[in-house]
Amino acid sequence: MADWNTRLEVKLGNRTITPITNFTPTFNVPHTVVHSLEQDNTGYVRQPFTFTFTMTVPAIAATVADLTELAVNGTEFAITVAEKRGTDWAFNAMKFARCVVTSASPSNVVIDGVPQANFTCMALTVGVED
Repeated sequence: MADWNTRLEVKLGNRTITPITNFTPTFNVPHTVVHSLEQDNTGYVRQPFTFTFTMTVPAIAATVADLTELAVNGTEFAITVAEKRGTDWAFNAMKFARCVVTSASPSNVVIDGVPQANFTCMALTVGVED
C-alpha cells in the first residue's frame, strides 16, 4: 500500500506559499534532422528543452494573490516535495527551481468545497532526486 506522506508545494525562498492540488508537467525536447547532399537523415541537432506545467492550488487565504503577485513581478519560485513528519510537513527535496508563472486562471466561487485556481508556469531548472 502506498504511503501518502508527501505533497508538492510552491516555495518562495524558505516560505511555503501553498500546497499543490494538481500538477501536470509537459516536456519538450525538440530535435532537427540534419541532411546532406549525399544522404538523408545523417544526424540531428538537439534544441534546448522546455519544461512547462500547469498547477492547481486551493484558492484560500492569500494564496492566489501571492501567486498572482509572483506572476506580475516575474518573481521566480520553486516547486518542492514536502514530507510529513509527525504532525508537520518538512522540506525534503527540491525538484523544480527557477519557476515563473506565465498565465493564471482563477476559478469561480463554489458553493461546496474549496475553489481552485490554475496557473500555467515554466521551469528554468529541473532537478533530479538522488
